[in-house]
Amino acid sequence: MTERRDPDALIRRAGRGNPDFDQHFLVDDRVLDRIPTYAEAFDRSHVLEVGPGPGALTDRLLAVADRVTAVERDPDLAAHLREEFVDAREAGRLTVIEGDALDVELPDYTCCISNLPYSASSELAFRLLPEGEPTVLMFQHEFAERMAADVDDDAYGRLSVSAQHYADARVVEEVPKEAFDPQPRVRSAIVRTTPRDPDYEVDDEAFFLGFVKALFTQRRKTVRNAIRNTGHISGLDDPEAVVSAADEDLLRKRPGNLPPATFAELAALAAEHGDPS
Repeated sequence: MTERRDPDALIRRAGRGNPDFDQHFLVDDRVLDRIPTYAEAFDRSHVLEVGPGPGALTDRLLAVADRVTAVERDPDLAAHLREEFVDAREAGRLTVIEGDALDVELPDYTCCISNLPYSASSELAFRLLPEGEPTVLMFQHEFAERMAADVDDDAYGRLSVSAQHYADARVVEEVPKEAFDPQPRVRSAIVRTTPRDPDYEVDDEAFFLGFVKALFTQRRKTVRNAIRNTGHISGLDDPEAVVSAADEDLLRKRPGNLPPATFAELAALAAEHGDPS
């Protein structure tokens, strides 16, 4: 096995991360070594890495993957990666795409393994999850907990329902601040997502996700009042008709007590009776 690159040496060659630009580079060798193992059950023949920074995780991914595509927004870091891993690039094993992962065209990949920038965690997660490929992703700890939370958990919310619409999500490791340079102000966690079809039907995915978002803006209200108060968000022209058509026991509950399948049933009812615009 090729000797691993030292993360601190990579940072010295690349330039220290700027926390103002959300650059917190993972430097703990033990965490770096473990991350690819969480994807051992996945096809790692072509790994997508978003936000590779100086390349410490890229180095580990190249040791287990046939090919790696790294998407880096920072032009200086992209140039560093091309130089640092010139042998892998010339061998056709590494492709560096310079650009924002929210905007660039993603290649056909078999799984995504990344330390994501916190400021774009939600946008990036929901760029990746609909792709239908498995992921191992580093998030802010609170975001990770919300993503994997079960119904009735304190952390359960819009993020839980939306993420689990696409995949099973599980927190596989908590990561301390000391594992990064510069250190973030919060703890981190690694989430593994395994794609699967939901156990319910959704005719209009955009409306379903928007409806979930709307009701969770009123998470402390009953479902009855949440529907009534959020027509301007969900796009319902007649929320009162939805309330009239819904089951009374359901209307007494709060959004945090509804599993994804019940949200899907309620969204279908809303689409049928609420005259969504």
